Amino acid sequence: MLGGNSGRVPSEVTLDNWQSAPNLHWTFQHIADFLPTAVIARGQGRMAHLPDEHTGLADIAVELPDGESSTVGAVMASTATDGWIVTHRGRVLTEEYHGGMRPDTLHILMSVSKTLISAVAGVLHGSGALNVDALASYYVPVLANSGYAGATVRNLLDMRSGISFSEEYLNPDAEVRVLEQAIGWAPREHPGVPATMYDFLLTLKQKSLHGGPFEYRSCETDVLGWVCEAAAGIRMPQLMSQAVWSRIGAAHDANIGVDSMGTGMFDGGISACLADLVRFGSLYLNNGVSLLGEQVLPLAWVADTLAGGPDSRQAFQFSPDDNRMPGGMYRNQVWFPYPGNDVLLCLGIHGQMIYVNRPAGVVAAKLSSWPLPQHAHMLFSTIRAFDAVSAELR
Repeated sequence: MLGGNSGRVPSEVTLDNWQSAPNLHWTFQHIADFLPTAVIARGQGRMAHLPDEHTGLADIAVELPDGESSTVGAVMASTATDGWIVTHRGRVLTEEYHGGMRPDTLHILMSVSKTLISAVAGVLHGSGALNVDALASYYVPVLANSGYAGATVRNLLDMRSGISFSEEYLNPDAEVRVLEQAIGWAPREHPGVPATMYDFLLTLKQKSLHGGPFEYRSCETDVLGWVCEAAAGIRMPQLMSQAVWSRIGAAHDANIGVDSMGTGMFDGGISACLADLVRFGSLYLNNGVSLLGEQVLPLAWVADTLAGGPDSRQAFQFSPDDNRMPGGMYRNQVWFPYPGNDVLLCLGIHGQMIYVNRPAGVVAAKLSSWPLPQHAHMLFSTIRAFDAVSAELR
């Protein structure tokens, strides 16, 4: 029997199968109903209004990755979309919901959560509370006795530590899935699995020098969240509310899944409503300034994210992962799929995305329930669709 904040759970949904295809449309929109969560409050501030200027985008032509021709509407209809929105300089051109989702529905973001954690780190860095060049163990001393000994906060932000961690989602023994056992997102298959997020992170081993090639590992964000909490002296739900969520003009509270000790699932556990994602994504369009006109992310942080480090693209090029983004990079938990910094992405498995096209003034978001965690054709078709919209608007 599952039970989280409300217990209103269909009988067929279990801890074993909530991430399986038949259940995803429901579970991704009801995380707080069956898993423990904590609120990320929007606060009492003003909501950032998104003026409605709906226009026809569905018929815009899209060339798919396989060379076939399609349209924006067809791409959205064929990629298990729960909701999608496109804004142009803060004005809504399209906002659609499917599969029971509504404008106020909190939908799990999966690894789009990582960019939100990075934004908190950026605010802390701007205030002087966090030095990204310092060792992670400076903030969390117990890490000095783990595989993260010698790793810097910068290594975490860019996923360039030397930690051994498998992100093979379909392998139940991969560390990314064992982590879910530790936090209570999956049944415990072995009594030796640690009972908390932080205890699990301390078991990870170093396999290579820190600062090497980019390798996508969710544990990097979990350690980053731990470091942010230590640097600020408060837990992430309150910290994210204070640093980011209450300052972007969000319409609704967000939430984050937590383990038995109240530690957040930093790498993929945040749920939020669709339109609030474009409110957040607009920070990267407007050099850190919210739609309310407040400087939320430091200008220098956004500039660093866009520019990358001196070897960020080389580190990405030599990644052991199959990224399929030639000339791209990963910086501060943000993806750059092309050479240059015109387009940036926040990505999560099963089809979660924030898309920002800076020259076109476009911020878009898509929340989905792909049957499998990764699907290259669905991913790159979605990117192509948003690219096509941006080209039309430019």
